[in-house]
Amino acid sequence: MKVILLADVKGQGKKNEVIEVSDGYARNFLIAKRLAKPADAKALNDRKMQEEARLHRIEEEKKEAKEIAKRLESIQVKIAASSGADGKLYGSVTAKDISERLEADFGIAIDKKKLVLPDSIRTYGKYEVEAKLYPEVNGKVYLLVCEK
Repeated sequence: MKVILLADVKGQGKKNEVIEVSDGYARNFLIAKRLAKPADAKALNDRKMQEEARLHRIEEEKKEAKEIAKRLESIQVKIAASSGADGKLYGSVTAKDISERLEADFGIAIDKKKLVLPDSIRTYGKYEVEAKLYPEVNGKVYLLVCEK
């Protein structure tokens, strides 16, 4: 009997796979415990439509990430900070600071976890911060840390 798995089943397969199992195993275990459903024409068509929708959603997210990466090339984030007499900042500029400034000044929402700082930024100057927007899509945020 062909079934579509609704969850990962050890030794059988992963979620959404179509597998062939014996009738008794399918009826008495997989379907009874709601781990699978029979692979009839309607269920197979639904699975196909869900897969197409998932692929379309991934493509849209990737396209959006590429647009954000393109926008990041043309902007420079300016963060004003105060420092001591030796020129070192009080504290440091964090990914959270950069993310908040991007949101406030340019309307670009990037999660702070996606920003990869080379080292802690503790002095004035220009920096390049890598933004991992999507798998295989990276952007660069150009950062200028200046005096208040």
